[in-house]
Amino acid sequence: MAAYDALPAPLRRWLAGAALPWSPASCLRLWQRLRAEGASQAKALAALDRAEAKALRRETGAAPLAEGARAA
Repeated sequence: MAAYDALPAPLRRWLAGAALPWSPASCLRLWQRLRAEGASQAKALAALDRAEAKALRRETGAAPLAEGARAA
């Protein structure tokens, strides 16, 4: 729980609503890489949405949600 609590607030909110059981460490690695590359918080969160949609397609073969369809 300490790893989750230490995440940046926007990333904690994203992780709380994620469809897959992401680890805080893997989310933080992706978040830090994106932010280091200059992505805004919004763009980093959108990239996490895309990564999750890709993972869901691999696991279920289901079509992804439309971009921006994630519940706030």
